[in-house]
Amino acid sequence: MDAATRRFHVHAREARTLKELFVLRGRTEATDVWALRDVSLQVEPGEAVGLIGRNGSGKSTLLRLIAGIIKPTSGRVAAGGRIGSLLELGAGFHPDFSGRENVFLNGAIYGLRKAEIRERFDEIVAFAELEGAIDRPVRTYSSGMYMRLGFAIAAHLDADVLLLDEVFAVGDEAFQRKCFGKIFEFKQRGGTIVFVSHDAAQVERLCERAVLLRDGGVELSGPTHDALVRYRRVLAAESDPAERAAGLREWGTGEATIASARLVGSGGEERQQFLAGEPFSLRLRIEADADVAAPLLQLELRDDGGLLVASDTVETAALGWADGAGERLLRYDIERLPLSDGRFHLRLGLRDAPGGRVLHWLDDALGFLVYPAGEERGVVRLEGSWALEEKTRTQ
Repeated sequence: MDAATRRFHVHAREARTLKELFVLRGRTEATDVWALRDVSLQVEPGEAVGLIGRNGSGKSTLLRLIAGIIKPTSGRVAAGGRIGSLLELGAGFHPDFSGRENVFLNGAIYGLRKAEIRERFDEIVAFAELEGAIDRPVRTYSSGMYMRLGFAIAAHLDADVLLLDEVFAVGDEAFQRKCFGKIFEFKQRGGTIVFVSHDAAQVERLCERAVLLRDGGVELSGPTHDALVRYRRVLAAESDPAERAAGLREWGTGEATIASARLVGSGGEERQQFLAGEPFSLRLRIEADADVAAPLLQLELRDDGGLLVASDTVETAALGWADGAGERLLRYDIERLPLSDGRFHLRLGLRDAPGGRVLHWLDDALGFLVYPAGEERGVVRLEGSWALEEKTRTQ
């Protein structure tokens, strides 16, 4: 890619009728939006490169240029080999066609011959886990089924280059692991990958190099860890970045970080499953730079649906945090776990006490299961006591 630029004409309000065209006149004039400006990027065969950056930084536009879906306004984009695009899963599906018919339709869109699709059909259906629904119209599919079929078709192409745009949000956690395994197999075979994601863990697992885009330009291209550290600093001024909805799980300035978080039982053993009412302990290891004052530690406990169950903010200065660089170990003990039944998630964060800047935030730091110890039901375990009162004359 040689100094590629892409401009879009955007209308504040489109004229939809002849009357509106005359009434609005000048107000329908387009403004120029520069999605990419003089971006130069080279991806070597067999390399896996992550594209990271804020919403609107140009990541998806860049993928579409590489895929040939759109053309650059200026500059040149060239890609060697067959390209597989996992950008808009299920694009091209006809809602009234069955899953079977859409496999052949979508495969043809990708350039596969009918005989090639027939050879891979059973494998595609099995991967998508849709054996019992493949002959139903796709309009009857849930969104998860729809996306799984789209991924399965795209993932079974004989491509040399894969372009991935937030594809691991497909289906449940088990299916996401299967998707990642399929992509990793492609990488192990020497395939080339360009991957857009807000999930830092996925980018680090898959990519050796990352490119940070900002306002349509390349701010940093280098080792994945270095690019992610810079990206987290960009987000540090916000407590609730919009990118969370797209999979962002970690951000902050990095001046202090939660290096590890563990849940342990009464014997000190690491645990991910507990009985209601059991002892419960959270152990944190925090690493800090020399010039960081004692931060605020924030904790959120949420259920599997994201509902806030409990939260707390701790002043680490009150725990004896002394200024200076180094490692601190924090411990939070609960004598009797007040949860009853379900899967729960802990979100943890460190903030600068005076200014409120996010030093480090982990949106899904820990997950654990709680099982009822008796007849309890629901989320919270009530620990009150019942008694039969004697009725007096005044009652």
